[in-house]
Amino acid sequence: MEVSISTIITYMLLDILHYPDERLRNAAKPVEIFDDKLKKIVEDMFETMYNAHGIGLAAIQVGISLRVVTMDLTGQDKQQPVVFVNPMLTNISSEINVYEEGCLSIPGVNEKVERPKTVTINAQDINGNHFAIDADELLATCIQHEIDHLDGKVFIDRISRLKKSRIDDKIRKESKENAE
Repeated sequence: MEVSISTIITYMLLDILHYPDERLRNAAKPVEIFDDKLKKIVEDMFETMYNAHGIGLAAIQVGISLRVVTMDLTGQDKQQPVVFVNPMLTNISSEINVYEEGCLSIPGVNEKVERPKTVTINAQDINGNHFAIDADELLATCIQHEIDHLDGKVFIDRISRLKKSRIDDKIRKESKENAE
C-alpha cells in the first residue's frame, strides 16, 4: 500500500516580545501583498496566540512589522478565529466601557482600561477582501487593544501615570532579579 502525503503543515511558535522591548513602540506597516507568506505568518500567529492562552495578537508583538491582528474571543476553544489585515476604526462611540485588560506582551499585569464602547472595524481578510464589522463589548475592546499595538502603544499607556510607574518599577525589579 502506497501512502502519499501531499501537504505537511508545520507551525512555528513565534517569540512574543515583552514590555519594555522598544520594538513594541514601532508602528506597523500596511500589508500590500496578500500571499502564502502572509498566510504562514497568520497561521504561526494563531498557534502562538493559542499556545500563550491569549485572545488577540498583533504581528508587531512577535516582531513582525505588518498591520495584522489574529483574534479568537473563545480562547482555547478555537471556535471563532478572525484575521484583521490593515484594520482601521470608524464610527467610534463617545460612550465608554471599562474592561480589565491583560496583554501577552506584559504577562501578569491586568488593569482596568477605559475605551469606546462601540466601533466599526474596517479591515481586509487574508486574501485582501475588504469587510466591516460593528463591534461592541469585548470585541470592541480587544480590537482597540490590538490596533494600539499596531500603532506602537501598549495598554498601560492608557492608565494613570502612577499605576504605569508602579508597573514599570515592578517590571524593572523582576528583570533585575532574573538577570542575577
